[in-house]
Amino acid sequence: MKSTAVKMFAVPVLFAATVTFASAQEGAKAKARETSQDVKTAAVKTGNAIGDSWITLKIHSQFVPEDALSNSDIDVDTKHGVVSLNGTVASEAGRARAIAIAKATDGVNSVTDNLKIAAEHHDMTAAAHDAGAKAGEKTKEVARDTKNATKEATGTTGKAITDGWLKSKIAAQFVTEDSLDKSDIDIDIAKGVVTLNGAVRSMAAKNRATAIVKGTDGVKGVHNNLKVDPSVK
Repeated sequence: MKSTAVKMFAVPVLFAATVTFASAQEGAKAKARETSQDVKTAAVKTGNAIGDSWITLKIHSQFVPEDALSNSDIDVDTKHGVVSLNGTVASEAGRARAIAIAKATDGVNSVTDNLKIAAEHHDMTAAAHDAGAKAGEKTKEVARDTKNATKEATGTTGKAITDGWLKSKIAAQFVTEDSLDKSDIDIDIAKGVVTLNGAVRSMAAKNRATAIVKGTDGVKGVHNNLKVDPSVK
């Protein structure tokens, strides 16, 4: 009789242990689902962070404050997360910094470096001074021409306005503009004339993109070919 009592007591204990184990398993699965959902949510919150156009804009936007990239003219192309850097930089340090920025940007799988180091620029003011030593009054004329040329060739930041710099400056404004979140925009610039291709989610976003470009120092014209597509991601 005593042996039977022990057996009857063991059954509910075993059952309780089984239920506890099953509950733990279900809890682990639920936690895994929550973690997975968190990852998906984070990806959604980053908008088109994994899109090629977003990667291109993000990289360009990071070039703007970099002193090592002053007087550079860089064009960034991205395809399936593979970034190609084309154009010129002023120094080897500039090249290294551009590559480092691109590699550290979210969504980048690899970076192809096609950058060239531009020929060393001579100081225009010094050149004017040397010419003046030989040409008297001609010096003043050269100096005036130098001053005007420099003023026309640089923006309010003091950096030379190249097509690459314009693209970086516009990109920096696009990536922080809420109305352009989840847009798919490609920026092409030739001699200061900006062409926008791709898609945005609303007409307001398209108009805002135009306004940003027109308000950027050094832009000479804008061709907005953006399409309005509410489903764009």
